[in-house]
Amino acid sequence: MKTLIINAHPDFNNENSFSYKLQELFLRKYKETFSNDTPEILNLHAIDLPRIDTTQLLNIWDKQQTGKTMTEEEQHMSEITNNLLFQFKSFHRIVIISPLHNFNVTSQLKDYIDNILIARQTFKYTSEGSVGLMTDNYKALYLQASGSIYTNDDRYTALDFSYNYLKAMFEDIMAFDTFYIARAQGTAILTEETVLQNAEHDLDQVFNAFYNL
Repeated sequence: MKTLIINAHPDFNNENSFSYKLQELFLRKYKETFSNDTPEILNLHAIDLPRIDTTQLLNIWDKQQTGKTMTEEEQHMSEITNNLLFQFKSFHRIVIISPLHNFNVTSQLKDYIDNILIARQTFKYTSEGSVGLMTDNYKALYLQASGSIYTNDDRYTALDFSYNYLKAMFEDIMAFDTFYIARAQGTAILTEETVLQNAEHDLDQVFNAFYNL
């Protein structure tokens, strides 16, 4: 199954990070299941992501709508966005790997979402509201690392804005079939062994459904 891994960790090569360990955990399980396939990995902090800014995406979108000529730099940024969008739509299984930053997605991951959440491409506006266009058996899996625990139904549960945001964007806006999550949580308070055992259990619970196995 064609799978795109989107790694949003700022230090994505750091083998000591739990995001890295989550990625390795997923890759091992993937290789056991799909021995002849290899997922494509996109490290967001290894590329220059265009941002919603008056000198970047806002200016590019305005020029595209008005037919104005873009500068060479703007054409380059537009090409980056187009390539990211094409890549995103080409994979029916999306895996997002990211730490939780101040209860939300990393800034680079938000920038990435802004590059692929494009009207008439991944969703469209109608008189009854927006409608998702990613309806052909698309699924997403979020592998999240967090210092605290967010599944104890306490004050922290409602503060996991990253999960709520991503689930809404993928399921409600783009119409992905399902948005799954597996967590390496409590990294600041539990032993590494416990965190990874729990994460592997989480992944085992959703992996088969994620791939329709």
